Amino acid sequence: MADDPYAILGVSRSATDEDIRRAFRKLAKELHPDVNRGTDERFKKVSSAYEILGDPEKRRAFDRGEIDARGEPRRDGFRHYARGARAGAGAGFEEFGFSDIFSDVFGGRAGPRPGFSVKGHDVRYTLDVDFLEAVKGATKRVTLPGGGTLDLNVPAGVGDGQVLRLKGKGARGLGAGEPGDALVEIRVRANAQFKRADDDILLEIPITVDEAVLGAKVEVPTVSGRVQLTIPKGTSSGRVFRLKGKGIKSANRPVPGDQLVTVRIVLPDVIDDSLAYFFSEWRQKNRYDPGRR
Repeated sequence: MADDPYAILGVSRSATDEDIRRAFRKLAKELHPDVNRGTDERFKKVSSAYEILGDPEKRRAFDRGEIDARGEPRRDGFRHYARGARAGAGAGFEEFGFSDIFSDVFGGRAGPRPGFSVKGHDVRYTLDVDFLEAVKGATKRVTLPGGGTLDLNVPAGVGDGQVLRLKGKGARGLGAGEPGDALVEIRVRANAQFKRADDDILLEIPITVDEAVLGAKVEVPTVSGRVQLTIPKGTSSGRVFRLKGKGIKSANRPVPGDQLVTVRIVLPDVIDDSLAYFFSEWRQKNRYDPGRR
């Protein structure tokens, strides 16, 4: 394909690291804007191709199909590549040997002419957060590859797979180019009680047979605390109750979602004689069959 980094550098897929470095050195000398005016765009393509193939980890990721010709992760290989990016993020002008090559080619003057710029690549991370942190929002301290830290604001209502962009926290640019961005993909850990459906919270609770028959008030957990739920007389297993406004508040929706509570009737582990006798008597006097209603 036209933007295949191997094709741009004019090397085969079996080329050695030295073959790739030699090919880039030759093209950099031919296309450098100080040597040939009007070659800026081609020079940028060659530099981008070398940024992928000149880094053994990125080259392997490209060969496996985990990143595309621009260095962007493909969806099916994202998680694996993102872990690699965590270790290699922040790479810039010197990381891929640009400085050494330019110094060799242009007699110690490392880098493009003044005014030339290539924006740094974006770098990608994954950040695991708890379910309730994603619902309520949280501040997470992230350690960057260079050893620095930053406090990342995880907004309330963030969803699994959502990407947060940190402006200027990516790889350094070439020349006067501005740095790229850091793209942080949120991974929300599962919760033992709650599940999410858009902005609604789903919850299943057990109730006893007497609560189902006679009705009751039961305490129900929500993401914002515990509330009382009224169970009417004659509640069947599987009935869903809606708690208005007890769901997720997200920035793109002014009205919070709801919590949907599904009840499940759970019988005692041991059916004693009195319970068995009661239902035996009740069955003899009633001909209720829900399957023939």
